[in-house]
Formats: sequence, C-alpha cells, structure tokens
Amino acid sequence: MMRSRLAFLARMLFAATLLALVVLSSDARAQQGAAPTSPQTLPQRGANYAWDKSMLRGAFSYRDVIDNAMATKMSSGVAMVIAMRAYVFEDGTNSLVALSIRTCRIAFDLWDEVYRIRIASSAGQRQSAAVNVEGVLRQCAEVRDQPLVDRSLLQPNKSYYLGVLVEVNPVSEEMLNQMHNWVSRPGGNTSIGPGDALFGSFAGLFVRTIGNADRTARFKTPLFSLPPPAPPNP
Repeated sequence: MMRSRLAFLARMLFAATLLALVVLSSDARAQQGAAPTSPQTLPQRGANYAWDKSMLRGAFSYRDVIDNAMATKMSSGVAMVIAMRAYVFEDGTNSLVALSIRTCRIAFDLWDEVYRIRIASSAGQRQSAAVNVEGVLRQCAEVRDQPLVDRSLLQPNKSYYLGVLVEVNPVSEEMLNQMHNWVSRPGGNTSIGPGDALFGSFAGLFVRTIGNADRTARFKTPLFSLPPPAPPNP
C-alpha cells in the first residue's frame, strides 16, 4: 500500500514538473511573439531611410532583444553574438529583393573591465569597445546608415519594406559563417540571386526561429519606394 502511494505521488510530481516546464516554455515563446504567417503580419517598428547616391540606407533599433538576463550574462564574461538580417520585400508579395546583414560579437574583458566589440556588416568590419551595457546597446542593438538595397533592384511605382530578424546567440554556426561570407561580398552588394536560396523562405526564416536562439526579435519597417526622378534641367 505504501509503495503504491509513493509511486502515485512520484507520478504526480513528474506530471506537475512536466506541466511547469511546458508553461515556462510557452511563456518564453509568448514573450518572443506569435509566429507570423507572412511578412505583412510582422509587427511594425519605426525606421528612417536616406538615399546615398544609388544606395538606400536605414536606421532602426532592436534594443529590446537584450533583456536584463542577457545583460547580466554578457557582463559575466560570456561571449555573445547579436545577428541581424534585414530582408527587403516588395509590398504585397513574399519575394525577397535584397538582404542586409549585421553581426556584433561582444565579450566582456574582465581584466580591463570593458566590452570588446567586433562588428561585421554590409558597410564593412570594425572593432571597438564600450565601458557599459548602454554603450553596447548603442553599437550592437541599433543600426545607422546600414546599406539596404541599391536602387537598381527596385521598380518605380512599387513599395518595399524590411522584414528584420534579430537573434542573440544563434545556434547555427553554419549560418553565422554564411552571414560573414555575405557581408564580405565586394561593394556592399545586398542583392539576392537564384543561387542564394540558402537563406530560405519566409516561413523557414521567421517561423522556425523560435527556440533556436537565446533571444529573437522579428519585425517589419514602414514602406519605402524609389524617389521621383529629378526634374530636367531648364
């Protein structure tokens, strides 16, 4: 009798533990946001655009991808990578036009008490440092003057937007290597060709990322389009 009661209690404890793990997992997924069904259904965030000759450049932020737990982990000396991919979509379609990438590797130097930062993007590569988490966020969780797409890839009278995917500590080393190869292309070229299918479909990129990184942010930006042609010289 006692043995069967203990076995019953053990099963109940196991079930309760399993339920708690499921709830925690669900809560974590809910904090990351529901999986989008198309790029148009991504939540929207603000962004600024500016044309630099033939290249459209952008500025936007994803500071919320570093929460208090991530900031504490980063300050302990554990190296961290924040990987951002900004896909250019034509409005009303799921077709990819261009891809702009930015990765930021952060490692806290316990000896000098500074954050060592290595940034690689379509704009080039550089190394820097920050004395606190705020400095890290300014350099690694905000983009300014990010090359997005050449005007030759856009069509007149059509609108476009960015579908942005940010991952903290992506699981796939292969994808990180592919991203570094991408930003090493000459001239900051962001165009996507038929041979670049390794970056996948929208569903593969934005839906299956849940649980594949420590933190994930997914959003779209406001629409942009080609500027009107300059009036002819009188």
